[in-house]
Amino acid sequence: MHEDRQVDAADGVVGPPQPDHIAQLAAFDEFRPLLFSIAYRMTASVTDAEDLLQETYIRWQQASTAEVRSAKAFLVTVLTRLAINYLQSARVQREQYLGQWLPEPFATDPSSDPSGPSAASESLSMAFLVLLERLNPVERAVFLLREVFEHEYSEIAAILGRSEANCRQLLRRAQQHIGDARRRFTASPEERNQLLEQFIRATRSGDMSGLLALFSADVVLRSDGGGKAIAVPNVVEGADNVARAIVGSFARLVPKNLVTRIANVNGAPAIVSYLNGKPYSVVSLGAGKGQILEIYVVTNPDKLSHLPELPAQSA
Repeated sequence: MHEDRQVDAADGVVGPPQPDHIAQLAAFDEFRPLLFSIAYRMTASVTDAEDLLQETYIRWQQASTAEVRSAKAFLVTVLTRLAINYLQSARVQREQYLGQWLPEPFATDPSSDPSGPSAASESLSMAFLVLLERLNPVERAVFLLREVFEHEYSEIAAILGRSEANCRQLLRRAQQHIGDARRRFTASPEERNQLLEQFIRATRSGDMSGLLALFSADVVLRSDGGGKAIAVPNVVEGADNVARAIVGSFARLVPKNLVTRIANVNGAPAIVSYLNGKPYSVVSLGAGKGQILEIYVVTNPDKLSHLPELPAQSA
């Protein structure tokens, strides 16, 4: 967040922020990681999360001290309500999206969750974010605030302007919508790493039988090119169909001069490919019981633009 500057009404000279604004900025910066953590999980987009933080900061600047009992509660309330409004309009936009829609990949630190130390790493995964799309905006907010950020029902009720009983009901409904599917993705970090390594070896060699051995019978391939890059237009289901799509369609269409690296994305190792040093695609896996259950491929350049470029020494 850039430091604010104020204009003196008498002479128009630009000067440093006034003390109240300095305190406001300090308070906002204190809670910024938490706010981003909520915003990203609500929107599944780094770009949109940053936009929501900017709007939240504007509302924070405009707030009078009389209406703010707790900076944290005020900021989380504003951010959450803005995110709900965003999702209500985003659903219409996603219905008009070209091809399949997937979350925007988010580069993470392997040792921690930089978007908020209180949040579980599972809630950053592509699999988790895709499951959240089953919920309506209010259900999503209640689920995240309670299950991930461990807010009390009284706090959630105040944030949403609803009763505690209604919030409990919304949480039960959300849990029913994603509960069984969520429990499928139970692979340990060690299992995920092993499956990823085996997946890379099989795809590089075009080993159909090797891929089939890694896949669950009902494995699903989802790819998002946004109408701007290579992608499969529809969801591909079934081990044989997915293996053929990977070894056939993608292998034939992707540029031959890609540079591939393993990077931490959404809290887990993923395959990031680069073309001329810029991110070209991100492949993430959803896994459980020693098998790959879902494959997520993002090639939409708009969703990759914020990822780090390939370091010169690694090219």
